[in-house]
Amino acid sequence: MKLTVFGATGGIGQEIVRQALDAGHEVTAVVRDPARFTVTGARLDVFRSDLSDPEALREAVADRHAVLSGLGARSRADAGIATRLTRSVLRAMEGSGTRRLLVVSAAPVGPVPDGQGVADKAVLAIVNSVLKDIYADLRAMEADLAASATDWTSVRPPKLTDRPVTGRYRRVVGGNPPRGRSLARADVAHAMLAMIDDPATVKQGVGVAY
Repeated sequence: MKLTVFGATGGIGQEIVRQALDAGHEVTAVVRDPARFTVTGARLDVFRSDLSDPEALREAVADRHAVLSGLGARSRADAGIATRLTRSVLRAMEGSGTRRLLVVSAAPVGPVPDGQGVADKAVLAIVNSVLKDIYADLRAMEADLAASATDWTSVRPPKLTDRPVTGRYRRVVGGNPPRGRSLARADVAHAMLAMIDDPATVKQGVGVAY
């Protein structure tokens, strides 16, 4: 497949690129600072952009099998960036011949699963309070996805870790796995790549966790 990856210098984005190349796909990695991008490969094209001009991005997304995005805030100070940058991606995809879009969101944006324990609910309430601006940003991003013409999927992991890929995790379409407390960035990337051709995940939020 021909894939385009946004946020390719981030932890999830770099994992998407690496795993996609290992699987034999052709990858266009969109980056703002090529000096921060260390992945190499014969089927890799690095496309430099600050994402401010959707028209300039059209070349990067045209006629791809899918676009995958790891764009998002790295801290509370960055709240708003996921919505703003994803809007550029959506506008670039309009009329590009590419409809499939998978993005990273977060578990608290989805519904609280049935059977969630009291302690987990208390932790979730604290996290929602501390990171409320980031989650508001992600909710706005998901609203833009729902209003778009793309075949989108919003992947919602809980706390992220830097452990190696396992390929073993739980997935709930339209919800979150109960007591799902963490997931490696490498497994988020694995899940996103696995969902590209899965029609059950189209126009859905998908919770993923160990």
